[in-house]
Amino acid sequence: MEENLNKSILDELKKLNKLMSVLVTNGKTPGEKILLLNQIGLTPKEISETLGVTSNLVSVTIYQDKKKRKK
Repeated sequence: MEENLNKSILDELKKLNKLMSVLVTNGKTPGEKILLLNQIGLTPKEISETLGVTSNLVSVTIYQDKKKRKK
């Protein structure tokens, strides 16, 4: 029973996380969304699931941004 409750709570937290991510990134370009969610602390996997893009795109975007900032 506790296991079902924990799963239910986790599912609700994931929904809230997705909703907050959408609200925070409203009006931003896909690249800006990725970088903002990364700055907030979401993992590339979480970002890709939230935005509906590949985790490869997320990783490349983050890498290119870091490379750009070093210059």
